[in-house]
Amino acid sequence: MTTVESLRYIVPELVLTATILVVFVGDLLVRQKDRLGELALVGTAAALFAVARLSHADGTYLFNRMIVHDQFAVFFQVVFALATLATVWMSLGSKEVQRTSQGEYYGILLASALGMFFMASASNLLMAYLSLEFVSQTSYVLTGSLRHNRRSGEASLKYLIYGGVASGAMIYGMSWIFGLTGSMDYAAINAALASGAQSPLALFIAIVFVLAGFGYKIAAVPFHMWAPDVYTGAPIPVTAFLSVGSKAAGFALLLRFFYPALSSLGEAGRWQVLGGADWPQLVLVLCMVTMTLGNLAALQQDNIKRLLAYSSIAHAGYMLMGFVVLSDEGLRAVLFYLVTYYLMNIGAFLTVMIVANATGREDVEGFRGLAWRGGSIPAVAMAIFLFSLAGIPPLAGFVGKFYLFAAVIREQFYVLALVAGINSVISLYYYARIVRAMFLEFPTGGEGAVAVDWSNAALLGLLSVCTVVLGVYWAPVIALADRSVRFLMG
Repeated sequence: MTTVESLRYIVPELVLTATILVVFVGDLLVRQKDRLGELALVGTAAALFAVARLSHADGTYLFNRMIVHDQFAVFFQVVFALATLATVWMSLGSKEVQRTSQGEYYGILLASALGMFFMASASNLLMAYLSLEFVSQTSYVLTGSLRHNRRSGEASLKYLIYGGVASGAMIYGMSWIFGLTGSMDYAAINAALASGAQSPLALFIAIVFVLAGFGYKIAAVPFHMWAPDVYTGAPIPVTAFLSVGSKAAGFALLLRFFYPALSSLGEAGRWQVLGGADWPQLVLVLCMVTMTLGNLAALQQDNIKRLLAYSSIAHAGYMLMGFVVLSDEGLRAVLFYLVTYYLMNIGAFLTVMIVANATGREDVEGFRGLAWRGGSIPAVAMAIFLFSLAGIPPLAGFVGKFYLFAAVIREQFYVLALVAGINSVISLYYYARIVRAMFLEFPTGGEGAVAVDWSNAALLGLLSVCTVVLGVYWAPVIALADRSVRFLMG
């Protein structure tokens, strides 16, 4: 397909690009900077509509096979658009964002979303690297957008240093894969590995380096060190965006690289590893270590943003469960869990933002007696999100974990299922600790009253209802996930 013909398949990306330009120009002309956030909201909604319009188009390679349009890419673009919508909506009601240069903030936020769109559709090592770097660079700026906040600047610097090291390791591994296969195109890499002419040891070393870059993006151990400091120092809407959008983008890259490029689809939806490199065993160990370290570290946290950062690390481990089983059922479980994780994690950070707006506090003590000091709605919503993160029925998180555990047990990964079950029990402790503080501990008088404006209340209610409904009726979402595991290959 020629470049001109390819343009009609990237209408969502063109809409985002146009919105970014309008936001930057509008920053020079508009005095009421809140209007820029509303413009970003409209532009993101238009991009989501464009993704929906293209969702039934035939799969095809675009721009000389640099990117691909298929159901897998469409699924993740929907997730990215929804994550950006929620983040912009949160930002409109955030006191932290109001102290930033809002034109730059919203423009860079949309630019990060644009990079994520290309991460989901990258079918070439060069495009995968460029899109990941684009998202990373914009994320560093967003993290440090609170210019007069030392904690924000420190978080941005740490993010940059860790990201630079991970990026260097990843591109080094990609160069090895190019040297071994003679191509950067995923389909050509797959064909070269199927011939079996490469050294399994050299391929395994290359995969380890590439995994460092992808693992950094999803905050998997041992590439997780940046997450607690970055989540704590960044503005709360940015933290929510990184925990959902950035993590989903990392999984989009991870899945498309390790499945269509390094594996072949066999019978009954099972995948076989090519090239003789036994990377699933390595990822299996990382999966168990990631969820265990994340949950154990979260037990000691008093700052809720930092607690949710370690929780995010643990959930990366849960999602890797579906990745290591090498089956379409596991992939479907990962995609479904990403949707449930979006709802409950965005909702949890929104509640933290509401409390921080009213009291300036982000610690567990700041949530003491929240239900009895004007914050009954945020308290109930937070309880829903936290119990869903813990996997308590009948909430969306339970259904997501059910599909992950079902995929793992079907492939007889019993030790992994046992470790994940123990970790789910551990996580309930620190989630219930926050719920106890909100409902069973009474305020001492120094916490401050909490009021919720209509905008934040509407978003909070929408996310809460979706979390509950998806725990009871999830058929449409699982059907969408099932349709989206079909990659365009060849």
